[in-house]
Amino acid sequence: FQFINPGLLGSSRSFAKRFAAAAHRSEGADSRRRLKGLIRPFVLRRTKSAVLDELPSRTEITIRVKMSDDERALYEAVRLNAVENAEAAGTKGGKGHLQILAEIMRLRRACCHPSLVVPDLALKGSKLESFGYTVADLIAGGHKALVFSQFVAHLKIVREYLDKEGISYRYLDGSTPAARRKREVDAFQAGQGDLFLISLRAGGQGLNLTAADYVLHLDPWWNPAVEDQASDRAHRIGQTRPVTIYRFVMKDTIEERIVDLHASKRDLADSLLRGTDLSGKMSADELLKLIREG
Repeated sequence: FQFINPGLLGSSRSFAKRFAAAAHRSEGADSRRRLKGLIRPFVLRRTKSAVLDELPSRTEITIRVKMSDDERALYEAVRLNAVENAEAAGTKGGKGHLQILAEIMRLRRACCHPSLVVPDLALKGSKLESFGYTVADLIAGGHKALVFSQFVAHLKIVREYLDKEGISYRYLDGSTPAARRKREVDAFQAGQGDLFLISLRAGGQGLNLTAADYVLHLDPWWNPAVEDQASDRAHRIGQTRPVTIYRFVMKDTIEERIVDLHASKRDLADSLLRGTDLSGKMSADELLKLIREG
């Protein structure tokens, strides 16, 4: 709105005070009502449920994975180091904010697989192990799945595992040329490959992959709407089977805190726009709190 109608919502600071912060206090309902009144004339949206009544059911399941003792020790070392670095950078100014985001990114990579933060450390990844069990069950049941991760390096680890196990798959990320991208999609839709590995940003939109009836998210994204768009690659016109979505989340880590944030983001978005994406920038203090508690 700052772009299409400058000044409508005030400055960033006043918006945070009048609406974002108030949304979680007792006056939240009034602030949401005022905000909805301001933006309503500019919003036109068709919901999926209104235009695609023939779509099959969709089930979402969170798989909470427990770290091994060695993984936990590594994660705690990374987390404590992250707190130290973030506090040293401070929470004021852009540099401190970027430093905290970098530390959070490192923590999230540690949740995916130990080798993403310490490449030479020969530790098994509990999430990869859980993923392997899940995939084996799906393939045995005759299912196909889309597999999303934000991290291309994480997908590389998954590819190495699948190659070792002899499981067929298709693949694309942001570096995949357009022509090859189409070939990969067409091949999967034609039945070639049990899995389709996709980097979240590269495959979140514009793909029709209804050959899959399962979607596996290997790491949670900040904004739940981005994940929803990715899941919709399978749950769309042309899908005839129920779609099941698995989210792999490491227990007692920053990933659980991110998933907790999903609930508040969805609640606020639903109250304003009935499901439309609504993302907001977190303050450096809020981000630092995630590291301390995660």
